[in-house]
Amino acid sequence: MNAPHIFLFFHLLAVIVWVGGMAFAYLCLRPAAGVLAPPDRLRLWQGVFSRFFPMVWVAVIAILLTGFGGLLNIGFANAPLAWHIMMSVGLVMIFIYAYVWFVPWQALKRAVAAERWPDGAAALGRIRQAVAVNTSLGLINVAVATLGLAA
Repeated sequence: MNAPHIFLFFHLLAVIVWVGGMAFAYLCLRPAAGVLAPPDRLRLWQGVFSRFFPMVWVAVIAILLTGFGGLLNIGFANAPLAWHIMMSVGLVMIFIYAYVWFVPWQALKRAVAAERWPDGAAALGRIRQAVAVNTSLGLINVAVATLGLAA
C-alpha cells in the first residue's frame, strides 16, 4: 500500500459520506418525513442536520486534503482533465454547502427554537434545493471519476 492508495481511500470515504448522505436525505428521508406535522418535521430535520452537517465539514476537509494532495503529487499540469473537472465541480459543491451552513441552516435552527414554523419551512426549502443541486453535482463527479475519464 502506498500514499496515493491511502489518499484515494480517504477521498472516496469522504465522498461516500457526503454524497451518500445527501442522496439518503433527499430520496428517502424527505419523502418519509412528509407525513409529519410541520413542527415535528422541522424538529426531525434539525436533529438530522445537526448530526450530518458536522460530518460534512470533516468530509470536505478530507476531500480537499486528499484531492489537492493527489494533484500536488503528480503536478497540476500532469493531472488528467477529469481531475480538474472533479476539482472544479467539488469546489462549487463546497461553496453551495458553505451557503447552506451559514444561511438557511442557521435560519432553520433559529426558526425551530422560536417555533416560527413558516420561517422554518422556508429555510428547509432552501436547504432542500441546495441539496438537490449538490447531490446532482456529486453524482456528476462520481460519473467523471468512474467512467474511465479520470485515468
